[in-house]
Amino acid sequence: MVDTAVDRPTTDAEQWWRQAVVYQIYPRSFADANGDGIGDLPGIASRVDHLRDLGVDAVWLSPFYPSALADGGYDVDDYRDVDPRIGTLDQFDELVTALHDADIRVIVDIVPNHTSNRHRWFREALAAGPGSPARDRYIFRRGNGPDGAEPPTDWTAAFGGSAWEPVGDGDWYLHLFAPEQPDLNWDNDEVREDFLTTLRFWADRGVDGFRVDVAHMLVKDLSEPLPGQDQLDADGIPDGAHRLRDRDEVHEIYRAWRAVFNEYDPPRTAVAEAWVPTHRRPRYASPDGLGQSFNFDLLRSEWDPAAFRRIIEQNLDLVRTSGSSSTWVFSNHDVVRHATRYALPNGTDLHAWLLSGGTDPLPDLAQGLRRARAVTLLALALPGSTYLYQGEELGLFEVADLPAEALQDPTWKRSQGTEKGRDGCRVPLPWTADGPSYGFGAGGAHLPQPDAFAELSVEAQQADPDSTLAFYRRALAERRRLQTAESLTWVDDKPDVVHFRRPGGWSCVTNFGTSPVPLPPGRTVLASGPLDGALLPPDTTAWLVPSAAAETHSDLTD
Repeated sequence: MVDTAVDRPTTDAEQWWRQAVVYQIYPRSFADANGDGIGDLPGIASRVDHLRDLGVDAVWLSPFYPSALADGGYDVDDYRDVDPRIGTLDQFDELVTALHDADIRVIVDIVPNHTSNRHRWFREALAAGPGSPARDRYIFRRGNGPDGAEPPTDWTAAFGGSAWEPVGDGDWYLHLFAPEQPDLNWDNDEVREDFLTTLRFWADRGVDGFRVDVAHMLVKDLSEPLPGQDQLDADGIPDGAHRLRDRDEVHEIYRAWRAVFNEYDPPRTAVAEAWVPTHRRPRYASPDGLGQSFNFDLLRSEWDPAAFRRIIEQNLDLVRTSGSSSTWVFSNHDVVRHATRYALPNGTDLHAWLLSGGTDPLPDLAQGLRRARAVTLLALALPGSTYLYQGEELGLFEVADLPAEALQDPTWKRSQGTEKGRDGCRVPLPWTADGPSYGFGAGGAHLPQPDAFAELSVEAQQADPDSTLAFYRRALAERRRLQTAESLTWVDDKPDVVHFRRPGGWSCVTNFGTSPVPLPPGRTVLASGPLDGALLPPDTTAWLVPSAAAETHSDLTD
C-alpha cells in the first residue's frame, strides 16, 4: 500500500472550504418565482430547504449581475448590482440570510477578464476617443492599413471569429470571448482598485467566497510587435511567457485580493477557474493568492481506472505544493453533463454528438447514470472539496436536441452553426412532475425542457428511496460523518478497481470493469447502485467501514 497524506487542519472555521461540498447554481435556470421564464433570487430562496436537505456546505452563484446575456451573464454591465430580471440587492441580502440560517455559505462569481460592452466604463471609452484615459481601461489598438480598417492581428476569439472589434474611428478593441465582452487592461491601476472595491462590496454583504472566472487570463503582454495566431498556438512556449494567459504577473493581482480577503473574520475564500498546465495550478491555489483552484482533470477523463488513479495521485501531490486542498468536479455550466458523457463510448466527439441532436451515437442513459453515481461517490470520498452542478442530484442528462431557434449560447452564432454550445446543460430544473415548466415557474421556461424531466423532478424522486436524489442526500450525510483528515492510503487491487482507505479505516472501492468483483472486508454503509451479495457489480462504488465501527453507522445500501 502507498500512503498519500496531505495533513492539514480541517476543524478551524476558517478552513471550512477545504473539504466542503459546494453546489453550483445557474440562477436563470434554477427556480423562477415570478413566472417570467427566468430563474431569480426569490426562486432560489424558495428552494433553500432543498439545498439544506441535500446537505451541501455552500452554494456558488453563477453571475446574477445586470447583463444583456450575450454570454449567459458573463458579460457584466455592473459588478455591484443585481439584474432586475433576477432580483434586487435587498433580495440578494435576504437570500444570503436564508442560506446562512440553513448553515450554507455563499460563493459568488467574479468575472474580471472582461466587462460587457454596456458597462459604464466601455461607454465612456467609446465616447472619449483614441488615446484617452477611458480607453486605457480596456485594450484598444489601431487597426492595420492606412485607415485602420483591418484588425491589429489575426487572433481568433474563443467563441469564433476575430478577437478584435472595430469601433469606427480606426481603433479596435480586444475581446478574447464574444464582441460584447471587451477585455480589461489589468495594467491600469484604476481597474485593479475598482475590483478591490467590488470584492469588499460583496464581502460586506456577507458573501463567504468568490469563484474567479478565467483567472489565468487577466495579465497580457501586448508589447509590439504583436505575434500572429500561429505563434500564440505554438508548442514550447516557456511557462509564464505566453502573451495572453497564465503570466506570472497575474499573481501580483491575487496577492492584493488575498489582502482584502484577510481583512474579514473569517477570511473570505476564493477558487480560480484556471485552465493551465497541471504543474502551474498550485500558484493560483497558494495561501497568499486565491487559496484554491479548480481541478478539471477528472471532468476531462474518460472512463478509465488507471487515468482516475493517476489524476487523483497527481492532484493530491499538487496540494502539498500549494498548501491548499483539491477540488473534484464532473459537471458545470460549460460542459456536457456527466450522466450523458458516461452514456457515450470513450472517445466520442461531443461537439459532433451535440450537432447530431444527441443521436449519433445513441447514448446508453442507464449506463451513464450508473457511472455518474459511481464517480460522484468516489469523488465524495476523496480528500478535498467537491463541486456539484445543479440538477446532477436528480440525474439530469444533457438536452442535446434543443431546436436552433431556442439556442442562446454565443458559440452557436459565432461558429456559424458548427458548434451547438452549452445550452443543453443549462435547461431549467424540474421541481414537479407536471405544470408548464415542471415547477420551475408558473409559466414556461427560457429553454425548453424535455418530457423526460417529469420523472426526474424533485417531486417524482422525493419519496423514492432508490432515487438519485435520495442517493445524493445519503452520500452527503454519510460523508459528513466519515470525512476526517486529508489523507488516503491506496489499496492494491485488480486493474479495473480503484480502491483507497481513509483515516478511521473506512474505504472506497469502485469497479470500472465489466464483471463483478469481491467486496473487501467490512460492512457496506453506502453504494452507488444495488450490490450482488458480496460482489461489487460493474460501474458501482461502495463505501465500507470496519466491522467493529459499522455498529455506529446505519446501513444505507437498502
